[in-house]
Amino acid sequence: MKKLSLLLFLMASFLVMSPNLGYALKPQTDTTANSAPDDLQFTTIGSKEDSIKNNIKADTVKKDSVSTAKAPATSVKKEAKPKTLWQTFIEGLFGGFLAFLMPCIFPMVPLTVSYFTKKAGSKKKGVGLAIIYGLSIIVIYVAFGLLITILFGSAKLNELSSSGLFNILFFILLVVFAISFFGAFEITLPSSFVNKIDAKADNSKGLGGIFFMAASLALVSFSCTGPIIGTLLVQASSKGEILAPAVGMFGFALALALPFTLSAIFPGFLNSMPKSGGWLNSVKVCLGFLELALALKFLSAADLVWHWEWFDREIFLVLWIVIFAMMGFYLLGKLKFSHDSDLQYVSVPRLLLSLVSIAFAIYLVPGLWGAPVKILSGLAPPMNTQDFILTAGSSGSASSASVGFPKKVKYDDVLHPPHGFNVFFDLDEGIAYAKQVNKPIMLDFTGHTCVNCRKMEDEVWVDATVGKLIKENYVLIQLYVDERKIKMPANKNHYSNYLKGNTDDLGRWNQDLQATKYNANAQPFYVLADHDLNPLVEPQGANFNAKEYAAFLQSGLDNYKPSK
Repeated sequence: MKKLSLLLFLMASFLVMSPNLGYALKPQTDTTANSAPDDLQFTTIGSKEDSIKNNIKADTVKKDSVSTAKAPATSVKKEAKPKTLWQTFIEGLFGGFLAFLMPCIFPMVPLTVSYFTKKAGSKKKGVGLAIIYGLSIIVIYVAFGLLITILFGSAKLNELSSSGLFNILFFILLVVFAISFFGAFEITLPSSFVNKIDAKADNSKGLGGIFFMAASLALVSFSCTGPIIGTLLVQASSKGEILAPAVGMFGFALALALPFTLSAIFPGFLNSMPKSGGWLNSVKVCLGFLELALALKFLSAADLVWHWEWFDREIFLVLWIVIFAMMGFYLLGKLKFSHDSDLQYVSVPRLLLSLVSIAFAIYLVPGLWGAPVKILSGLAPPMNTQDFILTAGSSGSASSASVGFPKKVKYDDVLHPPHGFNVFFDLDEGIAYAKQVNKPIMLDFTGHTCVNCRKMEDEVWVDATVGKLIKENYVLIQLYVDERKIKMPANKNHYSNYLKGNTDDLGRWNQDLQATKYNANAQPFYVLADHDLNPLVEPQGANFNAKEYAAFLQSGLDNYKPSK
């Protein structure tokens, strides 16, 4: 059962490291200070008839969400940024525990602890040396994370995360990592460099020797930890948070250093650890399957950004079903790699993990016919890429209230609406239609690679009440901030102080609009506005509570004054 508790990290880490919260809500208060209007006022006039009609209590929205004072329209959930960094830390922590279970590291724990004890001459000094060793590991990996931050910065990371090139490169990188875990080859650093660091560890005395010993561990174990570190940095970089790489590396290093330190402080902990064996390689191979599955997310993002329109939802789901079914068969011993030891019998932990993996593969099968498969919301391609949908949810068809909606809208040859919704992609066209039908506007600042945007559409917008409110009462305008294919006409191509460049494509134009008018730069970002684009209530980002989101939509209706 000791092995079971360790192996369960595989499935837990997959759930935690899924990039389901890839975009943080991050108000920009300094970069747009010169261009953001400071005289925005919220509209506070409206009736409550629609609240009674839809049986929604508008007062479930925070009372200060509508204000008559002059204030920026972006005091949105400021606590979201710490949550994102906290999530990155947890991902790093799980990555570190997984790295500890790799064949390159796990067998080294008894040797390292014994070395400290013998060198120190006493248990007390040995514990002190082990603590210094653990701190050295943390310093090395955090310094590496800070280096990534210095080289790129948050703005560049945010831009890279939404580019097709970034996503296709990381798809290739994660596939290479997976193949390495399968045993085809090992990713190693130059031997001359590793030998120099190792020699430093042998020749140096005191704290310097311990530090170089920690550096040697980091370099020698790179063939096992490199793919995990790479995946973690990919996840952290895609969030666009300036501290995310360093925070992720801190969590990783902490989890990696703790077992060494605890083994020196509590010798019983070392004795209770399972013995090295073939199960370590099984952990490595299973992690390869997970790397391969995660890589498909980045391939999907590149497909959406570059409009290939071939890697649709069905292909994604089929590949995931095959990957997790094969992982289950591998755990049962039905698949074997060249470096695997003979499996004489199936242990209980392997059996349980294989059941989880195969059951998860079967759970995905209904998604091939249009089932929502909410566990993959934001990870799989959007529902509008599905070629065949057998079942339709509450939002499966367009509302009867949108009978007059134009059959063709601008840019619909490139951009596609969420399944069951009528959407404009051009701001001017959407405003003109809103005036024609005398309805408020719902601006949805979104992106092809925005995970939370897809998750909101797949989990919240399909709610019957939410879907009805959007379809029957709002003119929905989706403004993609990462659309590079559509070029803007000369009259809309202007220099942006926020972007430090021209708004030459639709994505940059929408991004500039969001930053300069609403003082925000993260997606999703929802603005319920009148025909002059003045917010009716305080805009907000992702909210996965359907009841609260419905109340947010209803509060906008309550404060909308129809034109006479």
